[in-house]
Amino acid sequence: MQKPTTSRRSFIRQLALVAGGVAIPSSLREKVVAQAQPTNEEICQRKFALAVRESLHERPIGEVMIAVGVSFLGTRYVANALETPGDEHLVVNLQGLDCVTFVENTLTLSRCIKLGSHTFEDYRKQLQLIRYRDGVIDKYPSRLHYFSDWIDDNEKKSIVRNVSQEIGGAVFEKKLSFMSMHPAAYKQLANKVYLERIKETESVINTRQHYFAPKEQLANAQEKIESGDIIGLTTSLEGLDIAHTGIAIRANGVLKYLHAPLSKGEVQITEESLVDYLASHKTQTGLMVARPLEPVL
Repeated sequence: MQKPTTSRRSFIRQLALVAGGVAIPSSLREKVVAQAQPTNEEICQRKFALAVRESLHERPIGEVMIAVGVSFLGTRYVANALETPGDEHLVVNLQGLDCVTFVENTLTLSRCIKLGSHTFEDYRKQLQLIRYRDGVIDKYPSRLHYFSDWIDDNEKKSIVRNVSQEIGGAVFEKKLSFMSMHPAAYKQLANKVYLERIKETESVINTRQHYFAPKEQLANAQEKIESGDIIGLTTSLEGLDIAHTGIAIRANGVLKYLHAPLSKGEVQITEESLVDYLASHKTQTGLMVARPLEPVL
């Protein structure tokens, strides 16, 4: 038999006591915090419960992406969510997201929903598959750090389809070198072996042909973008491909951007259109687009 939960009124009263500085036992204080902050596994199960209630598994993957992405609205922004100390491991944090982990977790949960895989372990397996080269954790360099590489690898795994050429057609000429040129910005690159592996990865990426839709042409190209598409915003920063990621969403026929921006501190939908959002950011030059594919067992 399930134990009764604390009533909403009682819980609010407990929070008020904490906020007012009233001395309460540490055990109660910990209980209040635990109730206010669900665990990663609890958040994951809530997303799956939402999927069951809304029969999301019956909908196209793009619609599932929107439903899951919107369910994260208001989730706090956490900078550098994957940069944790120690050996490389699968970081799970659904309590706070940066722009990349927002996209990764939305895609992971959407794939699990479509596959009918509703355990926390199912979620972890899908997240690892998406985040790492060939789905294998092999130290820090095995993570897909550059987002164009992320798109390439996940296209190879039949998770997404790169539609950047279809919607824009312009060749992305830039060569990647940002990480190897700024190793001090990445604690793990103090390891010279890791740094050499990153340099090798950059060289491999630079042999590939990439495409993007320049922001000057986006007004004409936007009709080819679908709700649920993953949008990587390209940047003018030297040696870097994509500086921000999010998900395309149409609201009343207007293409907008569902994302986790540092400036706003939480997951949100842009008030302006994606075209206007891009135009207002001078260092953002255009976008790459990855379309999630229907997963198969």
